[in-house]
Amino acid sequence: MKVLVAIQQRHPYSFGDICVLQPVLNFCLNKITDPEPDILSFEQFLIKCMVMAKSVFECKEYKPSVTGRVMDENGVTLEQMKKNISNAVAGVLTRLLPNERIVLLCNVLIRRYFVLTTSDLEEWYENPEVFHHEQDMVQWTEKLRPCAEALYIVSFENHSQLLAPIVVSILQEAMNGCPTSTSEITPGLLLKDAAYGAAAYVYYELSNYLSFRDWFNGALSLELSNDHPNMRIIHRKVALILGQWVSEIKDDTKRAVYCALIRLLQDKDLSVRLAACRSLCLHVEDANFSEKDFSDLLPVCWGSCFKLVKEVQEFDSKVQVLNLISVLLGHVNEVIPYASNLMHFFQMVWEESSGESLLRIQLLIALRNFVIALGYQSPSCYSMLLPILQKGIDINGPDELNLLEDSMLLWEATLSHAPAMVPQLLAYFPCLLEILERNFDHLQVAVDIIEDYIILGGREFLSMHASSVAKLLDLIVGNVNDRGLLSILPIIDILILCFPMEVPPLISSTLQKLVVICLSGDDGDPSKTAVKASSAAIIARILVMNTNYLAQLTSEPSLSSVLQQTGVAIEDNILLSLVGVWLDKVDNVSLPQKKAFGLALSIILTLRLPQVLDKLDQILSVCTSVILGGTDDLTEEESRSHDEDLLPSKELRRRQIKVSDPINRLSLENSVRDNLQTCAALHGESFNSAIAKIHPAAFAQLKQALKMP
Repeated sequence: MKVLVAIQQRHPYSFGDICVLQPVLNFCLNKITDPEPDILSFEQFLIKCMVMAKSVFECKEYKPSVTGRVMDENGVTLEQMKKNISNAVAGVLTRLLPNERIVLLCNVLIRRYFVLTTSDLEEWYENPEVFHHEQDMVQWTEKLRPCAEALYIVSFENHSQLLAPIVVSILQEAMNGCPTSTSEITPGLLLKDAAYGAAAYVYYELSNYLSFRDWFNGALSLELSNDHPNMRIIHRKVALILGQWVSEIKDDTKRAVYCALIRLLQDKDLSVRLAACRSLCLHVEDANFSEKDFSDLLPVCWGSCFKLVKEVQEFDSKVQVLNLISVLLGHVNEVIPYASNLMHFFQMVWEESSGESLLRIQLLIALRNFVIALGYQSPSCYSMLLPILQKGIDINGPDELNLLEDSMLLWEATLSHAPAMVPQLLAYFPCLLEILERNFDHLQVAVDIIEDYIILGGREFLSMHASSVAKLLDLIVGNVNDRGLLSILPIIDILILCFPMEVPPLISSTLQKLVVICLSGDDGDPSKTAVKASSAAIIARILVMNTNYLAQLTSEPSLSSVLQQTGVAIEDNILLSLVGVWLDKVDNVSLPQKKAFGLALSIILTLRLPQVLDKLDQILSVCTSVILGGTDDLTEEESRSHDEDLLPSKELRRRQIKVSDPINRLSLENSVRDNLQTCAALHGESFNSAIAKIHPAAFAQLKQALKMP
């Protein structure tokens, strides 16, 4: 059977031959529905028969094809052969699986294989935690009941309209045969447990045949009030149902369901509590989660989680509880009253999880949600958080590479929710250089972290880590693809905006690379065009904010030699070549960048170079269109930053930087008007003849833009 399963999964088409598929599937279904006594005790064999049946039932190659064949096609293509086989197999399966056989299989799976055995109950009694994880669907190929459940779900999906009424009738029969007050372990109670499981797994179809509200009020909630130890069997299934049916639970029942799950989370049996833990996760993550109905249950919920994590032994159980805590932190607002308990809890889990990467990853996710939930009160948890963060981002630690991605996400969240920079966080920055020197796997989050440091750390950050910043940018620019460049260029822009005098000389090597990008061809590739346009906007910003430095950069011999090495031909001087890029790429940039291009071009008018006059009409045309096209309206931005609470949020700081940007503050209209006068004074008659060549319509627009009479 094991070999046949492997062949079917590897070669479904050849296995679909009628001489193979029919006898094999027939054999499997007969063994499942009517096994001989010795087969019934041979669980591993029955599991293989179920795996085979499930594999055939869900095999997409055996679904009949809905597309027709193209007429007059020469010969039979491979695709057509596959379609022919699929259609033939679909016919074989229809003959093999008449309705009666499907109904019989469904009945047998629920009534025989879903029912707990004496040995199951002994296992549960001895170790409820291990029992809970073994019954989980995750390991469905290793245990008979989870395997039967997986086969049942697939056959139900294929025949839902036929089987839904059958499942509902089994459920009704089981509930009628075992009242909610029953607490003896009878065949009736075990059948009800099996029927509850069957109804839990296929909620999406059963909701058309069964009202959750009536079922909950009429049976499930009453069963939870029966505290007899044997009722853990039913309680565990009720916990499962409440999680599976989450999308069918309407507003009028939500509160009662939340209360029921919190009650199950405090059950005496660990297996019941772990099932409730998983179901609570599903409710809190649900798009229709009602925090209003849940908020007063939070203290008990947190307390139960802390208690549960101390009592469980299994690694999987700890991950499950930690996952619930993480989800709660991500979805409820009231976290601060429980912050100190959570800190103790996180500290304990970190200390006890040495070497357990999966558990530590779950913990880092929970910590990130914790920091986000605390917001600007997050420094209150730094005593616990920062040592953990430091270990996570240290790539020289023993198992820290597995934790790197989640540690970096936590690092970014810590920075973007910090009200102010603290010395420890400031000291961590060089770790980022070490991480990126290894590879660029985490580039996007690294870029966000750099931005956080610039915005939060300001001048103190730059003076302390100037060389690391220069190395980082040099490492990224020139070694990443276009997508990577598009993520780092805005960071270079904000860095120059914040420190226009200090930064350009510091990152001259990176800026040379940007000039090379600007002056290289982009072959019409959209991402290359975007990189070129954004790089040109950064160079334009430097020309506007630190004109002398750009003049120095473009006249450096080292830049000319770099351009020669990369095969870029320069006609006049480098600055005039950049003018060509600004003129060419003005339609590929955002409004603020357009204005930077306009201001840079207006400065070019003041150069003592006769070639400027050759480009005069184009320069004025671009400046005119930028002025008449309007620029970013800052009034709304400014008013928002005045109206904001005085919380020093990253967003607020970013807006303040944008508002104070000289490119936004300067008047392009005045700049063009003044610089045109300078240009006229420099070039005299040549200027007049260049102006005379401008098309009258374009000249009229220019006068309108500059408000000239």
